[in-house]
Amino acid sequence: MANPAVVDIPGEILSGERNFEEPLVLDLVHLSRQTFGDHALEVELLTLFERQAAHLAVRLADPRCPGDSRARLELAHMLKGSARSVGALAVAASAEAYETALRHGDEAEARLCDALVVDIEAARAAIAELL
Repeated sequence: MANPAVVDIPGEILSGERNFEEPLVLDLVHLSRQTFGDHALEVELLTLFERQAAHLAVRLADPRCPGDSRARLELAHMLKGSARSVGALAVAASAEAYETALRHGDEAEARLCDALVVDIEAARAAIAELL
């Protein structure tokens, strides 16, 4: 990603310049809308997402075995939904790209998996800064 903002707060961008062609690492405006502004719920959801993302990143980083595409597809799909719900938009976009590659047998699948793991780590770092 080219200097993405870590978080997007109304009227303020933290940690770098915003490239509007790239999804945000963490969109707090989206999260606030999802939780109707309940800060305690935001913290709880971010904590749960961070734990889930850490677990899934380890599973995705495991060496690929023949025939595990279906399991990886399910992981990517689960992660895509979770990421969208908390505003981890870069993770959601990477998970969607990886999921699509798996569905279509795209040769870029390994590269997209690596990119997804990088985006997961960026989201986890952004969450750690906030919590």
